[in-house]
Amino acid sequence: MTREQSPVEKLKARSNFLRGTLAASLSNLVSGALAGDDTQISKFHGVYQQDNRDERAERNRQKLEPAWRFMIRARIPGGIVTPAQWRDLDALARRYADASLRLTTRQAIQFHGVIKCDLRNTIRGINDTLLDTLAACGDVNRNVMCAPLANFSAIHTQALQVAQAISNHLTPRTRAYHELWLDGENVAAEPEHEPLYGSSYLPRKFKIAVAIPPVNDVDIYAQDLGFIAIARDGELAGFNVTVGGGMGVTHGDAATYPRAADAIGFCSPDQAIAVAEQVVLLQRDFGDRSNRRHARLKYTIDDRGVDWFREALATRLDTPLTAPRAFRFTHRGDPVGWARAADGCWNLTIHVPQGRVRDGDEARLLSGLNAIASSHAGEFRLTPNQNLIVAGVPDDGRSAIDRQLADYGIDTLQSASGLRQQALACVALPTCGLAMAEAERYLPDFSNAVERLLARHGLEDLPLSLRISGCPNGCSRPYLAEVALVGKAPGRYNLHLGGSVNGDRLNTMVAENLDEAGILAELDRRLARYAESRQHGEAFGDFAARTARTEGAVTPA
Repeated sequence: MTREQSPVEKLKARSNFLRGTLAASLSNLVSGALAGDDTQISKFHGVYQQDNRDERAERNRQKLEPAWRFMIRARIPGGIVTPAQWRDLDALARRYADASLRLTTRQAIQFHGVIKCDLRNTIRGINDTLLDTLAACGDVNRNVMCAPLANFSAIHTQALQVAQAISNHLTPRTRAYHELWLDGENVAAEPEHEPLYGSSYLPRKFKIAVAIPPVNDVDIYAQDLGFIAIARDGELAGFNVTVGGGMGVTHGDAATYPRAADAIGFCSPDQAIAVAEQVVLLQRDFGDRSNRRHARLKYTIDDRGVDWFREALATRLDTPLTAPRAFRFTHRGDPVGWARAADGCWNLTIHVPQGRVRDGDEARLLSGLNAIASSHAGEFRLTPNQNLIVAGVPDDGRSAIDRQLADYGIDTLQSASGLRQQALACVALPTCGLAMAEAERYLPDFSNAVERLLARHGLEDLPLSLRISGCPNGCSRPYLAEVALVGKAPGRYNLHLGGSVNGDRLNTMVAENLDEAGILAELDRRLARYAESRQHGEAFGDFAARTARTEGAVTPA
């Protein structure tokens, strides 16, 4: 029996390939908001409507419209930008946004605080840098990630080319983006169509990443589709293919859950685009279009089985996948500081707390990175850990960059603890409409508290993976962390423990709806046991997973 499609599916189908009534919404200057349905369609163009929730009550008291602002996400496949592009993005952030750039966990850049009348100017400016915002959000394939480190070898260049080719192939073909944002005109004689997506696009968002062992910085097992680079004699031999990862959950709904991806085979580099296309088409054709909470690829695979998916994919490929090949992940974090690349140049990984590039009282990241970009001739690489790599620095260029780091106070960030260097948080309050609790703003204070606990138990140097998400949707990929807080209500979180260091195991919720005191008490108890009875070389996440049965659940505070 065919189930009725969800309201969003009907909206997409009648949107005329992502146009909706956006043109009229943008022309309406009476309100700072878009029309209701257009807030959904605008996501496909990389635009989210938001307001400052800290101001809601007061504006409501004054009978004022919410202070509508917009988040714009630039799509950057593989996370590579030139210094010139960085300077242009910096200028846009200062002119139209809140004078900050936010590096995301998907190697993209977000602008926050843009008002409606500046949307076109901002997106045009991004387009002028030879980047775009199309498909940065929405029910399509989003920004394709690619590990930026790869021990700084030639494998990165080869893998990046594949990631960028996949991104280009899966980009929507609608002309609506150019018409709406770049003053284009629909002059084509033939009716418009989407050769891959169709008029309703995908049932839900779709995420792809390319990992390069031994580093799993892209969290490959969290992706709908993953490509794990397999090297042979210093060259890219191909990819192990993984499918069905996803982090999103709904509190209180047992039918929703995080899922780690399954490996289903190996493909050559030449096959990667065809594999990506056919996996996307399988999800297009068989994904759930009636229930958006059940619409990700992970549910399609669980409903029908991994074997079914593997066989269905084989029938669509000219050359079937072969058996996965051996590889090993060892870690996910970024090695902050200088490191020499295979080509003899140097790469500098700069720690960016919470991924927020702005000028503060101590460290002026926005101005400092702009200064570096003004003289650097290499690349800027965005990492999945929300840090930045200044890549391709010659021997005689290091000292000048070190002086700039000191001049702008950025050098102080480089000495951050291992905990802080790995910690991730989503934006959450005050701008994300889905947030139930703080995340980005809370991470520094919570990190302080955790560092005190680690010191109490002689674990100051423990490279602990900590992530905070303001809601269960999991943008910071919390369900793969050793320690994670998932927002439940203001000031209250579910505590998850037991993810692996290399990101191949989901953690487990050990306590629900705790306040900070409850969370810290539980962590204190478990860290004490870890310090006393861990096995040689055992990570905290492995210890927490091993002892889960003996620890028991925690009663909410």
